[in-house]
Amino acid sequence: MVDEGILREIYAVLEDRRDNPADSYTSKLMKDDEKRAEDKILEKIGEEAAEVIIASKNNERLVEESADLIFHTLLLLVYKGIPFDNLLEEFASRRK
Repeated sequence: MVDEGILREIYAVLEDRRDNPADSYTSKLMKDDEKRAEDKILEKIGEEAAEVIIASKNNERLVEESADLIFHTLLLLVYKGIPFDNLLEEFASRRK
């Protein structure tokens, strides 16, 4: 079983890519150019959400597509400067 800390690790990598742009897919998505960075990220989330729906309906690649959707949602939170702990606190508040 994989430790849930992997999400925190991915989040930290995304923060680093935001703060120290590199020649990477995520740095490019978060970089403003002719098309606003936020728009690019939101477009990816919409695309990945549609792929999750299709994967579920076809009973194939649901895990992979869900991971892509979660990844891009984390990327949006990083781009917006929202701490990972805020997400965890939100989930915790829903368990009360």
